[in-house]
Amino acid sequence: MYLDNSFGKTVDILRRTMGVNLMRQEVTANNIANADTPHFKRQVVNFETSLTAALASEKKPAFPTLMTNERHIPFDRPVDYKSVVPRRVTEWNVQGKNNGNNVDIEEETSNAVNAQLSYNMLVQSVSGHFNNVNLVLRG
Repeated sequence: MYLDNSFGKTVDILRRTMGVNLMRQEVTANNIANADTPHFKRQVVNFETSLTAALASEKKPAFPTLMTNERHIPFDRPVDYKSVVPRRVTEWNVQGKNNGNNVDIEEETSNAVNAQLSYNMLVQSVSGHFNNVNLVLRG
């Protein structure tokens, strides 16, 4: 289908990243809402590092692996980027306040702004991709 080419793959990655930014906004809003709740631990969303590793694994290795036994585990298996999902991670090991809460309202506000700006940038990027397609089709 359309995912078999670079345009489809790019749009799919942008779509997934937009969803992650929405999830990030929800997590940040939850952190802000619980900024004064005793023993509440903030959460963050991890996604980009895993996506980058999956995309890097699709490249052919410089040195092919030689497996002399069927029980050998290949270390250069490609990871499908579609299998990468965002993860909510609770920061248990950081304590910022005397009541056990580790939410820093300034940091969370900054994270909310960053997530919104990233989402807007991704929307503009997707829009630009489809505008280019429209230019080609009209031409």
